[in-house]
Amino acid sequence: MARRRGSVWVAAVRTPVGACSAVLLGLVVALAVLAPLLWGDVAAAIDTDAIGQAPSGAHPFGTDSLGRDILLRTLVATRFSIGLAVLATAIGVGAGVVLGALPSVLPRWAGRLLTAVVNIAVAFPGLLLALFFAVIFGVGTHGAVLAIAFAMAPAFARLVQTLSASVAGRDFVDAARISGVGRTRLLVRHVLPNIGEPLLVNATIQAGAALLAFAGLSFLGIGVQAPDYDWGRLLREGLDGIYVNPAAALAPGAAVVLAGLAFNLVGETVAAVVGVRTRPGKRAAGPLPAPRPAAAEPPADDAVLVVENLQVAFPGPHGWTVPVRGVSFSVRAGEAVGVVGESGSGKSLTALAVSRLIERPGVVTADRLEFAGKPLADASDRELGTSLAMVFQDPMTSFNPARRVGRQLAEVSERHHGLSRRAAFARAIDRLAAVRVPAAARRARQYPHEFSGGMRQRAMIGMGLMGEPKLVIADEPTTALDVTVQRQVLRLLARTREAEGAAILLISHDIAVVSQTCERMLVMYAGRVVEDLPTAGLPGAARHPYTRALLATTVDLETDRDEPLAVIPGRPPEPDRVPAGCAFAARCPLATDRCREEDPQLEPTPDGHRVACWHPHEPAVGVLSGQSREEGAA
Repeated sequence: MARRRGSVWVAAVRTPVGACSAVLLGLVVALAVLAPLLWGDVAAAIDTDAIGQAPSGAHPFGTDSLGRDILLRTLVATRFSIGLAVLATAIGVGAGVVLGALPSVLPRWAGRLLTAVVNIAVAFPGLLLALFFAVIFGVGTHGAVLAIAFAMAPAFARLVQTLSASVAGRDFVDAARISGVGRTRLLVRHVLPNIGEPLLVNATIQAGAALLAFAGLSFLGIGVQAPDYDWGRLLREGLDGIYVNPAAALAPGAAVVLAGLAFNLVGETVAAVVGVRTRPGKRAAGPLPAPRPAAAEPPADDAVLVVENLQVAFPGPHGWTVPVRGVSFSVRAGEAVGVVGESGSGKSLTALAVSRLIERPGVVTADRLEFAGKPLADASDRELGTSLAMVFQDPMTSFNPARRVGRQLAEVSERHHGLSRRAAFARAIDRLAAVRVPAAARRARQYPHEFSGGMRQRAMIGMGLMGEPKLVIADEPTTALDVTVQRQVLRLLARTREAEGAAILLISHDIAVVSQTCERMLVMYAGRVVEDLPTAGLPGAARHPYTRALLATTVDLETDRDEPLAVIPGRPPEPDRVPAGCAFAARCPLATDRCREEDPQLEPTPDGHRVACWHPHEPAVGVLSGQSREEGAA
C-alpha cells in the first residue's frame, strides 16, 4: 500500500501542476533554510553611502533608507514570513477542528449554541475578523499570528462540521454507537480519520491565504514590528519610496505572490492524490491485452443489437484489468433478454459499453458492435438518444435533484426531436401518464425527491419513452423496491415492449425475475457469458453448473423452510486475478484438471443453448424442479 501511495505521489508530481508546485515549494523551503545563514549579516548591514539607491549591478532592486540591499532582505525574510504563516495556519486549523468537533461531544443545547456562534463568525469577511482580533491581541508579531489563526478558525470549523455530518450517518458509525462507544472516542476513532484528507487539502490552501493575510497586516503596520521584518513590512517600506525607486516594492511583492502560488499549487497536487478533484492521468499499463477469441452465433436478420467478442479494460499501475472479456450475444427486435450473475460478473459494465457510457481511461473493443444495423461507434448522440433508452439502477441519483421531473424529460425531446419548450413539456406529461404516473400534469412540475422510489423508476422509464426506442436497457430496475412496486415496474416494461415494439435487455441479480419476464437469459460469470438459454425450460434445462447453482439458491413458495438455504461456496475471482482455465472451476463440484487448465468457449448445443463448460449437464426429459435443484446444489 505504501509503495502504491508513493507511486501516486510520483505520478502527481509529474503533472504540470505538480511539477510547478514541487519546484516552487522546494525553492521557498530552500530559501527559508539557507537565506538567513548565507546573507543574514549582509542584509542587516547598514551602509550610509548607499541610501536609497536605484537598481544597479550591485543591488538589483536598489537599497532602502538605511542603505540595505532590498533583494537580500527579501530573501532573508522568507524564513520569518513562511514560519509565521505556517504557525498561524497550524493554530487556526487546530482551533477549527476543535470548534467543529465540539458540537458532537457537548450537550445538544451547548452544541447548537456553538454552531450558531461559528455561523455568525463565518458571515464576516476574514480580513475584518483578522483586524478585529488584532485589536484584541495587540499590535505585533504574536498578536498578528493569533489574529490570523482565529480569523481562519470559523471557516475551518464549518468545514469540519459539514464533513462530520456527512460521516456521522454512515452505518459503521451507527454500529459503533450501538456497541457503546462514547462520543469522544467515536469522534476521534471513527469520524475524524475519515475526514482527514479533505482537511489536509484545505489546510494546505489556507497556508497560502495566511501568508497573504500576514503580509497585509504587516503592510498596515499592525503586524511585524521593527527590528524584525517580513515581506509585508518590506512591501510597505518599498511603497513609501515608490516615487524614488519603484523597483523597491517589486521584490517583496513578487515573493508574496510566488509563495502564495506555491502553497495553492501544493494544495491542488495534494487534492489530486487524496481523491479530491482527481483527474484520470496516463498510466503505464502497457499494451492493451489481446481479446480472447470467442465463438459467436450468427445474428438474426432482425437483430437490433449485435455484440461479438466485447472487451472492457481499465489501466492500472500493474497492467490492464479486464472485467468484461469476450462477451458475444445478440438481441432481436421486440425480444426480451435477461442478464444474470453475481455482483462483479460484468453485467452492468456490458450494458454501459453497449450504451457508450464507459468513460476514460476505460477502453472498449469488440469484433462487432452494432445497434440497429449500424456500427455503434458511428452512431451519433442524436440517433442513440431517440433509439436507445437506459433505465438506471438508482433513479434518485439519475435525476437532477435541482430540476423538475417534467423539464428533465422534456429536455430529451428538445435536444433530439427539435420540439419547442411547450411541445416537449406536453410530451413529457403524456409519457408520464403512459407509464402510469398519477396526476401526470401535476407530477411533472415536482422535483425528484417528491416522488416515491417506484414512481421515480416509472419516470425514468418515461424518459426512455420520450423518443421511439428500439432497445431499452434496464440495469437492476427493481433494486430496493418492495415486491408490489417491483411487479408494477416489470409489468410496465412488458407493456412498453408490447406498445413500442422495443427490445428489452434486463440486468438483474434476481434470476426468478428474469425467468418470468424474459424469453432468453444470459448467465455471466467473471466477465464472460457462460450460458445462453431460453427461460421456458427452467430450471431443468440449465446445463452450466453455475446456472444450476444460481437456480438452486432461488427461494419460492415451495422451498422447504426447515432446510438451510442453498448457497454457492466460495466467491467469484477478482477481475485482475482471473485464474487460468474455467473461472468457475474453484467453486464447481464437477471440475477436473482440464477445467483448471483450459478455458471452454461458448459453444452451441443441439437444443439451441450455448454453454461454456467442459462437463455440461445433460437434462433428461421430465426432470422435476426439486430434483434439478438438488443436483445443482450438489
